[in-house]
Amino acid sequence: MGMSTGRSGGSRRRRGKRNQIMSEINVTPFVDVMLVLLIVFMVAAPLLTVGVPIDLPETQAKALSSQTQPISLSVNNKGQIFLQETEIPMNEIVAKLSAIAKNGYEERIYVRGDKTADYGAVMQVMGLISQAGYKRLAMVTLQEQK
Repeated sequence: MGMSTGRSGGSRRRRGKRNQIMSEINVTPFVDVMLVLLIVFMVAAPLLTVGVPIDLPETQAKALSSQTQPISLSVNNKGQIFLQETEIPMNEIVAKLSAIAKNGYEERIYVRGDKTADYGAVMQVMGLISQAGYKRLAMVTLQEQK
């Protein structure tokens, strides 16, 4: 009597499993792609905030938290005025801001002034914002590096 090792029966089972369709989803490539996209967006998001190059002054003030994208007016060192990233003349500020007022005039407007910009130009822009009816103004600065 010879001993049977059972190989022939086991090999049949293996062959049968090879030809069956795999019913599980492999999520590893999906997770890899999502992690790469997360890293790309985390790096790119701070670069997309405001496109006007301004050399902001530094202060010790704490950062403000905001839920929505704020309205920002920028004054660069040449005296040019930008609403978000669009250059506008000084005499159109009141009309543009009045047209933007979605939720009344309670939205906060951020004023970004280059540290070498003319102080009078920045104050004139702030006066026009107040003239347009907005009451909540904030000056944007960088935090001081210690």
